[in-house]
Amino acid sequence: MRYRSLGNTGLKVSELGLGAMTFGRETDETSSIAILDKFATAGGNFIDTADVYGAGASESIVGRWLSDRDRDEFVVATKARWPTSERPNDVGLSRRHLLKAISDSLRRLRTEYVDLYQVHAWDWATPLEETLSTLNTIVVKGLARYVGASNFAAWQLQKAVDTAKANRWEPFVSLQPLYNLLDREVEWELIPLCGAEKLGVLPWSPLRGGWLTGKLRAGMSAPPAGTRVHTAGEMGWGESWSAYNVPRTWEVLAALEAVAAEEGRTIAQMALNWLLDRPGITAPIVGARTIDQLEANLGAVGWTMDQRHRSLLDKASARPLPYPYNIILPDHGYG
Repeated sequence: MRYRSLGNTGLKVSELGLGAMTFGRETDETSSIAILDKFATAGGNFIDTADVYGAGASESIVGRWLSDRDRDEFVVATKARWPTSERPNDVGLSRRHLLKAISDSLRRLRTEYVDLYQVHAWDWATPLEETLSTLNTIVVKGLARYVGASNFAAWQLQKAVDTAKANRWEPFVSLQPLYNLLDREVEWELIPLCGAEKLGVLPWSPLRGGWLTGKLRAGMSAPPAGTRVHTAGEMGWGESWSAYNVPRTWEVLAALEAVAAEEGRTIAQMALNWLLDRPGITAPIVGARTIDQLEANLGAVGWTMDQRHRSLLDKASARPLPYPYNIILPDHGYG
């Protein structure tokens, strides 16, 4: 496992991060601990969770695991924004909620600080200055080492960067966006913005909830029962069958299957390796419901994809750009 600097900082994170969203939900604590052990043994040091994952169970499981290990060996990230109860102030990015949220997260994680504290999405109800000044307070108090964002539009991220700079507040050092072979829209504005402002990029859902694992094949009329895509349809999640059962998806999967066969790799490993070496990427966040899934995903590191295969995947996953990106992006933003 290689290590990369997180944005314009000296913090080193493993080139794959472990997403703990399934812990305490689809994955019980025993299996979650086994996944964490396997990830650490493989050299992974970056663990990403959030206060809403499993209604706090994910943070609690990570915390119990972390309490038996050397805290300094790991980079722990969590997030806040979404409701944690039905109380009206237990949601958003207000000063009150963020200060309570970081306190609750630290208690569950059994640590005095998190390495990266991320706002989980933009909050339309709270002034940006209130949010950013509170994040600065959290860093000054030593409760977090760095702060970042997730699920921001480009204008929101740029405004946050500029506002923090103007007030000499702690700046965002990273963005955690949706990015994979099926979802490349971040290349239009967010990736160039992160490059210009020297922010690290930590893609979530690099396998798009199972779409890029080889479990789904052209000709299927529905996802197999028990898969995340099947669950997504029932829960209304973004990776549902109805959202991706389109010709472009099957073209990408056909290309992945072809290059995987030639490289002697799995489809998931090819999809992850493609993302690992995209411009500006720091560390994709990989989730796993089972230790077998994690072991397979770890096979994405330690090798370099043939350039011919990379170009084939670039072409298969590209699509015509809408205005104005078809005019303003060099090479149409792809390749």
